[in-house]
Amino acid sequence: MKRSRSDQLLLRCGQIGIVMILLFVMLPAIVVTIASFNASSVLSFPPRGYSLKWFQNAIEYRDFQQGLWNGLIVTLWASTLATLIGTTLAIIIKRYNFQGKQFLEGLLLSPLFIPHFMVGLGLLMLVSQFNLTRGYAVVVFCHVLLVLPFVLRSVYVSLHNLDPRTELVAASLGATPLRVVTSITLPQLLPGLAGGWLFAAILSFNEFTASLFVTSQSTQTLPVAMYNYVREYADPTLAAVSVIYIVLTATLMIVANRFMGLGGILNVEKK
Repeated sequence: MKRSRSDQLLLRCGQIGIVMILLFVMLPAIVVTIASFNASSVLSFPPRGYSLKWFQNAIEYRDFQQGLWNGLIVTLWASTLATLIGTTLAIIIKRYNFQGKQFLEGLLLSPLFIPHFMVGLGLLMLVSQFNLTRGYAVVVFCHVLLVLPFVLRSVYVSLHNLDPRTELVAASLGATPLRVVTSITLPQLLPGLAGGWLFAAILSFNEFTASLFVTSQSTQTLPVAMYNYVREYADPTLAAVSVIYIVLTATLMIVANRFMGLGGILNVEKK
């Protein structure tokens, strides 16, 4: 059926609106990318000349190297622990009725609306109160608290799509509870687990507000190292690091989509 002229005009306006919104959202990234190639030692736009020296400085800067390593360690532990804890709690909350269930669920989801700086400041006060060092354990614990709600929501979707009759059939045929979990439950929850872990890893690696309070010089993550750098220097090195950040994140998403199917992982793929 042919569209009327008004429908075509409306469709064209909608397409133009979407393009304008995308350009508006991407404008800061475009400006930073162009500024990262500035030959001047002062961060400015538009560049007066072009050079790659700031990318070399970003790669060779010792604090950025250490911050990247610290961030990878924290991200790996935080996302993995959050997935294990979140999956267990999601199954318990979804399948069992007990006193305080709604309170527990609200408590676990509270980091979604509590400002991250309050979480970081609260942990800093507790660490100081008990004379603890701000080591990896404190940073990982902080990140687990912040990313746990996203793991819970992702696993909830998979649990909603899980057919409990398959577990009952397996149990009636003599499968042990462990065998049911490993051969029936976990494979069907895999999209939610993968999506939750991926969300947790990305959020943990980019977390700054709370990390600023709970990290020390030896455990500072890359976002904190970038913040400390910009307090002392005003050259385009930070812009170069931002471009590397964008490229790494985009590459991760492309690889995840290529080998695992991002739509299936995030539970948005059409059936």
